[in-house]
Amino acid sequence: MAGNSNRKGAIRKGGKGALVGSGGRGKQRLEGRGPTPKAEERTKHPASKRKRAAEKADAKRGGKSTPAKRVSRPRDRDGIEWVAGRNSVLECLRTDIKASALYVQQYIDGDDRVKEIIDLANEKKLTILESPRAELDRVTDGAVHQGVSLKIPPYAYADPQDVLADAISSDAAPLIVALDGITDPRNLGAVIRSSAAFGADGVVVPERRAAGMTASAWKTSAGSASRVPVARATNMTRTLIAYKKAGCTIVGLDADGDYDLPELPLDVATGPIVLVTGGEASGISRLVRETCDMVVSIPMLDETESLNAGVATGIALYEIARLRLQ
Repeated sequence: MAGNSNRKGAIRKGGKGALVGSGGRGKQRLEGRGPTPKAEERTKHPASKRKRAAEKADAKRGGKSTPAKRVSRPRDRDGIEWVAGRNSVLECLRTDIKASALYVQQYIDGDDRVKEIIDLANEKKLTILESPRAELDRVTDGAVHQGVSLKIPPYAYADPQDVLADAISSDAAPLIVALDGITDPRNLGAVIRSSAAFGADGVVVPERRAAGMTASAWKTSAGSASRVPVARATNMTRTLIAYKKAGCTIVGLDADGDYDLPELPLDVATGPIVLVTGGEASGISRLVRETCDMVVSIPMLDETESLNAGVATGIALYEIARLRLQ
């Protein structure tokens, strides 16, 4: 009979479930545990362990606490650089650049360059390691190594003022190339190669947000980086001002120049000059442009928007070299 709770088996005695007629008042209520404790308050959390260690260190120092510093892990803990490609490796071995090992691909198809590379490595008593192609691809980060790669210490950048001092001590008037925001290492390598070809005394790059002397830059320079010093400037604008005070004319190279490159005065080209090339996309920055004594551009047909930074610098260096030979 419906509603008759007195009959046998009408209710469950013991076990789980609510009593009949309780209205749910007797069931367990779900209660929240409150807000989640902070990481430092959880005993097994790494943050809590760091906090206890810091408090323990503070107690040893007499309660004087110092703010914790987060140390960033360097990308290359060994500080290793790689020069890849037969021409680049050969040029490095012909100079006094220190190297620790030469990697040669197994079953390499040798030529005169490979033979000279191995002979020079033996003369310098370098360790020569025969490696599979996959290993060379890995250490050179996929560069076109042509079966040879040289393991060298990190590139030793010059000081911008030392570059100028060495240029002044030479017979010709100083010619320095400054790169304002070049981020492609291949463009940097191309500029270094053109600088070596047309007699530049050095290349200056910014310390931050710019390409450095990586394996790709070495490769593109075809070994010219072993002959042309590359300097790093903490502040490009201040470096250019210092060059200007030393008697150099600062000439910017930009698509929106005030003069065409063929209009460059002869006395400017033959005197102490610093050629400034802007980044691939943004060109010369505002502060650097204001520092320039003049800004020139390469005349082109209307169909062409702009030239690659490395190509444009090479053309400008050729024009300066041509004027100096007159």
